[in-house]
Amino acid sequence: MSARFVLLDRDGTINEDVDHLLDPAQVRLIPGAAEAIRMLRDLGLGIVVVTNQSPVGRGWISMTELDAIHARLVDQLMRRGATIDGIYACPHGPEAGCACRKPATGLALRAAAEHGFDPSQSFVVGDHRGDMELGRALGATSILLLTGHGRQELEHGAGEVADAVVADLPAAAEVIRSMVANGAAP
Repeated sequence: MSARFVLLDRDGTINEDVDHLLDPAQVRLIPGAAEAIRMLRDLGLGIVVVTNQSPVGRGWISMTELDAIHARLVDQLMRRGATIDGIYACPHGPEAGCACRKPATGLALRAAAEHGFDPSQSFVVGDHRGDMELGRALGATSILLLTGHGRQELEHGAGEVADAVVADLPAAAEVIRSMVANGAAP
């Protein structure tokens, strides 16, 4: 196991949160997100997206349509000089009881196995309590963003399970930069 990784949520973290993103045309990056991802890359960190996508399980979109949404996200990031190592999506609804829906660790552990990193040495960044609980379950550093649903989640106790609460992805990248520079481990 070598490089450290950042596990990013998708909606409300990288791209603007719309009520169930169902069309690639709805993908719009949050200002500063691509630059933050570039900064994380410059630190030598790997980056994967770990996202719950229940619209697939609910029959609202197909996996092919979800792949098209992700292709648009990757394209928008690449146009701004930012790259990610992969996207891991749970297609199940909350009632499915699967091992891949955050805060369950299934997708994160799969990403760790495929990319060769120690999930306990990673950073989990997102705008939901489930992201913070995922980080806790992995033994990782969890950073709650106040973008997307972050402010509402903070009001409902998400800050209690976060290691840090920051305004947005660029602010999270600064926290991570500082931790990496100081040799801090989760």
